[in-house]
Amino acid sequence: MQEIMNTTILGLFFGTIGTTLGGIIGCIIKNNSNKFLSFILSFAAGLMMAVICFDLIPEALEISKISQTIIGIFIGIIVMIFCDLIVDRKFKNKTKDLGVKRNLLKTGIIVSIGLAIHNVPEGLAIGSGFDASLKLGYSLALAICFHDIPEGISMAVPMKSGGMKVYKIMFYVILSGLATGLGALIGSIVGKVSEQVIAICLSFAAGAMLYIVSGELIPESNKLYKGRMSALGNMLGFVIGICVTIL
Repeated sequence: MQEIMNTTILGLFFGTIGTTLGGIIGCIIKNNSNKFLSFILSFAAGLMMAVICFDLIPEALEISKISQTIIGIFIGIIVMIFCDLIVDRKFKNKTKDLGVKRNLLKTGIIVSIGLAIHNVPEGLAIGSGFDASLKLGYSLALAICFHDIPEGISMAVPMKSGGMKVYKIMFYVILSGLATGLGALIGSIVGKVSEQVIAICLSFAAGAMLYIVSGELIPESNKLYKGRMSALGNMLGFVIGICVTIL
């Protein structure tokens, strides 16, 4: 029980500190250009891809069969598609015929809800990762903490541009980070069942993160800016992600 509690606290800490720091940066910075935001999103995408390729999937394959790993990946992708459809359907009509500031504000709120959903499988990765090994758990927690920083910025910038007060922005940002602790709790409890369950949890998180990278972060980054900055951000994030997983 104590181990589960410790894992949950670590998930809360690493998930919240990353998004909070990103939210603070997003509130402070004055350069809200598309070029900068494109770089931030692509950097987060590269970091997450490194975690998927060098931590989540290899660890899942080591303790389970490839068939279970692939099933877990597909389940993660399907769940994230379903979550995104719900968010889009709920807010699509509400963002029509509104002023520019109001649209930006709604965008920030939608992003925060989406990232809160994303943070659950990230916490799941931390929880199941600690069940697999301390090294994997800490490397995942650090990687997720680092990539939560640009996510916090991507939440705060549109909210700030939409006229939201700083304390409200930070409330939404921290609330989104708390979902990581919930995921860590679930991952730690479920991971106690068997190594196969741990493998499915890891591959589920890999699938969810793969969808975020391929279906959201990279396309949105390319939409915001067509130059090389997004590619540079992606490569830099990938290299730093490799360093984090090795450490």
